[in-house]
Amino acid sequence: MPIDLRSDTVTRPTARMREAMVRAEVGDDVLDGDPTVQALEARVAALLGMETALFFPSGTMANMTGLWLAGEPGTEVYCDARAHVLDWEIAGAAVFRGVQLRPIVARTAVIDADDVRAALRPPSRYAPRASALTLENTHNGAGGAVTAVDTLAATAAVAREHGLAVHLDGARLWNAHVATGTPLADFARVADTVMVSFSKGLGAPVGAALACAQARRDEAWEVRKRFGGGMRQSGILAAAALHALEYHLERLAEDHHHAREFAREVHGAGEARVVPPDTNIVMIDCPPGVTATDVVARARDGDVLLSPWSATRVRAVFHLDVSAADAARAAAIVAATVSDLAAAR
Repeated sequence: MPIDLRSDTVTRPTARMREAMVRAEVGDDVLDGDPTVQALEARVAALLGMETALFFPSGTMANMTGLWLAGEPGTEVYCDARAHVLDWEIAGAAVFRGVQLRPIVARTAVIDADDVRAALRPPSRYAPRASALTLENTHNGAGGAVTAVDTLAATAAVAREHGLAVHLDGARLWNAHVATGTPLADFARVADTVMVSFSKGLGAPVGAALACAQARRDEAWEVRKRFGGGMRQSGILAAAALHALEYHLERLAEDHHHAREFAREVHGAGEARVVPPDTNIVMIDCPPGVTATDVVARARDGDVLLSPWSATRVRAVFHLDVSAADAARAAAIVAATVSDLAAAR
């Protein structure tokens, strides 16, 4: 079987997770509530130190709802120039909420307070008014980079000084928590709304949650319904997420370790450069004259699946379906692949 490093979304439910799904107590979540969904929402809210949370079928839908609560139609929402909401959510913020995403180019891996302060436009009758800032932690486009909580708080503080709401895309906030030991609630308290995903490193098959103030819950529920996210016996899915929080959260440290070992092996092969990983994502910059497409195709021949991130950058993501032996084998194959391609250029 190929070693699949294309994303941490490729994980399959474990046998114990499937058992938890089979045993789940369910109800009609739209009509009068599903007890397992309610248990998950309460657990997430407690972990994040937020007043309430709402279960969603996907992180993109939860992000769009977060931006709906944070942004106002006809205004700008500031974001990192490589943010997931900008690059990978097919203009959903514009389509569904009527906001314009205004990218901020980071001086380092991710945007910070100085970047936001420099990017904020002075009020003008000729420019759209800004209504919100969205942050991302860990940052997918920056190779799973963690923004330290102090940096995150300082960045959010600049936004609040200018009357902006703050949304946090925390699809992999679990990884930031495990990598740094920072409590999840410390990360979450910088924002008005926080999205977390269960279908990436935690290994659940489906699902995300949006945490927010209790006063905004009804509006979030309404937006989710409008988007088509009103699920029925969704406790079957929520049970998988609850199982993941119980048994898969702390093991994310293993994925981080595998990523570091893989990076160490591949870095320098054929002059390839590897971005040192903070968490479970490894970005490989190809040697001169070698394309990402070449590396991905050749690695596939060796039963290692990678993703092309740009014309010259390849991404590898580690997850619970990748053992230490898998990671070592993948590293050897990718290092040899890159070296061979570089030698043949």
